[in-house]
Amino acid sequence: QVQLVESGGGLVQPGGSLRLSCAASGSFLRLNDMGWYRQAPGKQRELVAHITSEGTTNYVDSVKGRFTISRDNAKRTVYLQMNSLKPMDTAVYYCNVEVTDWRFARRAYWGQGTQVTVSS
Repeated sequence: QVQLVESGGGLVQPGGSLRLSCAASGSFLRLNDMGWYRQAPGKQRELVAHITSEGTTNYVDSVKGRFTISRDNAKRTVYLQMNSLKPMDTAVYYCNVEVTDWRFARRAYWGQGTQVTVSS
């Protein structure tokens, strides 16, 4: 079983910055792709940023140039650096991590979610 623990959310003024972290624990063979999603009230969950095991990244258009996803495989952690935050970025942010388990099966797990509120 894999557990994901998120941290770093909070209240920030427009134009401010936050850094989200998501650490994976448990026993597995390999970390695969990792990503951050968000869900605003009354809206569907959307993919914000994604990073492959090789380090290739992609972003939803609305955050390009403002958000940066990165990973530290030794720490089993994925990060989301969010700069120039806007009120439209307000949402619950979830990390999603895919692993290969000891039976060579790919499994995806979700973090518990962390609230990001951008408001003056």
